[in-house]
Amino acid sequence: MIPRLDITGGGASVIEQRYPRAGRPNAIVELYVQDLASNRRIKVDLGANTDIYLARVAWSADASTLYVQRLSRDQKTLDLLAVNPATGASRVIVTQKGDAWVGLSHDFKPLKDGRFIWSNEDSGWRHLYLYDRDGKLIRPITEGQYPVLDLEGVNQQTGEVFFSASMRDGHELPIEKQLFRASLNETATPVAITPAGGWWNVAVNRTGTAYVGNYSDPKTPQQSGLYNIDGTRIRWIEENPLNAQHPFYPYVSRLREPTFGTLQSHGETLVWQMKTPPGFDPSKTYPVVMQVYGGPSGGGVKRGWAPATDQLLTEAGYIVFRMDNRGEGYRSRAFKNALYRHMGTVEVEDQVLAADYLRSLPYVDDARIAVMGWSYGGFMSLSMLAEPKMGLAAALAGAPPTEWSLYDTAYTERYMSTPQDNPEGYAASDIIPKLDNLTGRLLLLHGMADDNVIFQNTTRVLNAMQEKSIPFETMLYPGQRHGVRGNPRMLHLWRTYLDFLDRTIGTRASKAD
Repeated sequence: MIPRLDITGGGASVIEQRYPRAGRPNAIVELYVQDLASNRRIKVDLGANTDIYLARVAWSADASTLYVQRLSRDQKTLDLLAVNPATGASRVIVTQKGDAWVGLSHDFKPLKDGRFIWSNEDSGWRHLYLYDRDGKLIRPITEGQYPVLDLEGVNQQTGEVFFSASMRDGHELPIEKQLFRASLNETATPVAITPAGGWWNVAVNRTGTAYVGNYSDPKTPQQSGLYNIDGTRIRWIEENPLNAQHPFYPYVSRLREPTFGTLQSHGETLVWQMKTPPGFDPSKTYPVVMQVYGGPSGGGVKRGWAPATDQLLTEAGYIVFRMDNRGEGYRSRAFKNALYRHMGTVEVEDQVLAADYLRSLPYVDDARIAVMGWSYGGFMSLSMLAEPKMGLAAALAGAPPTEWSLYDTAYTERYMSTPQDNPEGYAASDIIPKLDNLTGRLLLLHGMADDNVIFQNTTRVLNAMQEKSIPFETMLYPGQRHGVRGNPRMLHLWRTYLDFLDRTIGTRASKAD
């Protein structure tokens, strides 16, 4: 339990929240099978070590076996247990191990004949494998220099396996996503079902004969349809045409398509995208807003429909730039593991490359580059503003985790180990010692009832900045948790963003120069 402030417009209270911080005890978890006929409850044997994570549970197709995924506290060992539901007895049938961490997925799929599909990253990329009922590997289902993103479905009559991936011709293509078909019966080259050129999210039905597909690209807002499994559309669910009735239609003529590119860092390819303002003139110079998340996630650089706030920024005269650094995105195991035990270092190093690239462009104003981000992106925004090599004029940092020992066990220890085991890594990622190095103006934002990145992460920065007599700006949101919700407050948030940007890198900053 930790005490957490919950400050609203009507007052304040202290919440005792069940929130195990990094390095501190986790809850002890037990698993039971309830016999509905006899009302008898059978305890599942999860092993002698109680300091574990109960990661996933699934029944075999005939319900004769309960499969349990047991993850070690350090998250380097993932065991698949086969459990007898009548007795609770268990045995390990597959074990996955990782030097950094073993990534969890929802790719475990029991089949009617007793075999099952499961994914791992043993090859350096997440791929699907077929196992017999006792956990013996039969064959790979997929292979290549790309990661499987999700097992989407199986047609057990035809032996077809459907998965999503950011891939083309057997090699990763992080900016696009498609649905592919593979086979249970052989390791064969996957066949793309959906067209290339954009971003697909799909939901395949249980029989593997149809799917709901959601698609977008930079010129196509999100549209949804029902499709046969061969990719032919049965009917629209929501066509969402960009016609005169669409709310974005008045801005169509001013919509700027992003350009995409890559940079190289330590042998890894970093993808980026950039949008320029309407009426862009390459003979002039423009301020840049770098959008950042930077942490473990699905990545932000996509050949998809951009949020309306991108248009808001370009309409205000800013170039909008985003790059996925090492550690961010569903990429190779090596790409993701680059930040292991030292978050806030390699990510910033890669963003320095991005800033250097931007300054190499003749239409970028070197002195007017800002960064903005929320959550891990807030942590990155602070870290980047405190990195002299970035040379940023401003940062807008929302709900930043400023000291990782204040964050939870499962997430933090996966990437940083514990504070007891990795004190140097935790110390190096702390924002407070870096505040003397800020290169520009700071806007710090936080919800005052945040139950994820608790408010203490920001109050400790407020206190330190004041003790150092460093000017900065703050915007706090009473009653808001890990984000700002509701149209009035969202309008206020973006008005605050635009006002701060205008004064630091925008028109008012330009006039002041």
